[in-house]
Amino acid sequence: MKDAFCGENYGPNQQLIETIKSLSRKEQLDENADQELIVCEQEKKRRPPCSIDIDSLRLEPENMARVVPGRILNVKFIPTAGMRMVVAGNKYGNIGFWNADAKEDGDGIYLYQPHSSPVSGILIDSFSQSKMFTSCYDGFIRLLDINKELFDSIYLSDYSIYALFQRPNNSNSLYYAEGDGYLGIWDLRAGKSSSSWKLHEDRINSIDFNMENSNTMATSSTDRTVCVWDMRNAGSHKPKPLRTIQHERAVHSAYFSRSGRHLASTSFDNKIGLSSGANYEDVSMIHHNNQTGRWLSSFRGIWGWDDSYIFIGNMKRGVDIISTHEKTIVKTLQSELVSANQCRFDTHPYNVGMLAGATSGGQVYLWGMS
Repeated sequence: MKDAFCGENYGPNQQLIETIKSLSRKEQLDENADQELIVCEQEKKRRPPCSIDIDSLRLEPENMARVVPGRILNVKFIPTAGMRMVVAGNKYGNIGFWNADAKEDGDGIYLYQPHSSPVSGILIDSFSQSKMFTSCYDGFIRLLDINKELFDSIYLSDYSIYALFQRPNNSNSLYYAEGDGYLGIWDLRAGKSSSSWKLHEDRINSIDFNMENSNTMATSSTDRTVCVWDMRNAGSHKPKPLRTIQHERAVHSAYFSRSGRHLASTSFDNKIGLSSGANYEDVSMIHHNNQTGRWLSSFRGIWGWDDSYIFIGNMKRGVDIISTHEKTIVKTLQSELVSANQCRFDTHPYNVGMLAGATSGGQVYLWGMS
């Protein structure tokens, strides 16, 4: 990490290392953590959807920061209940950490450059907060292991890598999109690629799995389609999609809702596709201006904390909230504090109502409930 750290003073880097290590130690202190996780997951499935009051979402002055220089392509919360820490990747290959709860000297921002071109994926290991995978247009997949204090290269492709994801409840494999429509699976235990298929005619822009049925995967592509796949049918040959959803222009993202009953796709054709049904055969197209131009990251609509709302940026520095029931924009988050369009988003997995919006100027805004 020291080699990739951007700055002459190594002290802040050590602060970040100790902060993330402390999160991991807290996990290890609970001897019943695994059993509690199982119980928690069972309770979560029994609970009703956690609908939020969208009118209570606000942006406070202390909840904004410039985390990296230039355009942000990926933003993620580190999944911990005890801290608001954001990771952002930009077009220059930088990875920036922002501890929004930092009380030490400084602004809580730590900047690294493990890559040489745009960061296409950030993935925090679902079983260990001290491990994070990143992918890049330069063809590298790297593993940041806080305990080793190292950005380690685990895979190098001859082609650009455009997306990175991990199957739910499986920390042994990475799913990555490379080249013109290929999906690969990297076996972390064997240290090699275990499968590769050409799923699309052009680049794959996003990969997502249904959290309630981890056999179901969705991919979006510049070839103007979204495909839903049953990975149980994936063998040595290209699997056949369960469903193909057609857009008129490139599709930048396709994400399952929390329950897995809906699929939201965002396309450059100024549509947000909302698909549902047993095989996602019921498709509605919702109009939304997705023309960001060449200088901004493309819009990608994401789900909130249940199936009620989709959050997506607009060209007036606001955040549009789309109701899946009404199939239209029901509210726009706005603030005089916002100085740029928010294009990429993430929701805090434990802090319901906390939304991170990232801009092409390197800023991250944390919206929260008042």
